[in-house]
Amino acid sequence: MNRLLIDTDVILDFFFDRAPFVANSAQIIGLCEEKIVQGYVSPVIISNTYYLLRQTARHDKVIDSLKQLLSFMQVLQMDQGVVISALNSKFKDFEDALQNFAATRSGEIDVIITRNVKDYSKSQIAVLTPDDYLKSLDLNG
Repeated sequence: MNRLLIDTDVILDFFFDRAPFVANSAQIIGLCEEKIVQGYVSPVIISNTYYLLRQTARHDKVIDSLKQLLSFMQVLQMDQGVVISALNSKFKDFEDALQNFAATRSGEIDVIITRNVKDYSKSQIAVLTPDDYLKSLDLNG
């Protein structure tokens, strides 16, 4: 079973029903929910998602949505080592560096799923867009 770190943009595409990305994002999240793949997020992804969803919905609705997401997703740990690695990295985007090093240090993640592939160019983990990941699967075999 593939273990995927689902980046913030993919989660937000799903929650905000952002065309034309929502179909692939929903399919990725559906694969996680159906336990065809194991989905992971980080505390930063949850925090950012909460903040942005809270702009358009009540606190209790946002909390319920995040609890539902976490009913089938795992949360990666972040500690001082992850933060120091991110600070010392060549990543241009600090948030993406945090995600990357949480994934790397966990030893759990096979692929990072994001629409911002270029932001992860320094990653040692495979990085794919939702579209490219879905194309790589053979769900009928």
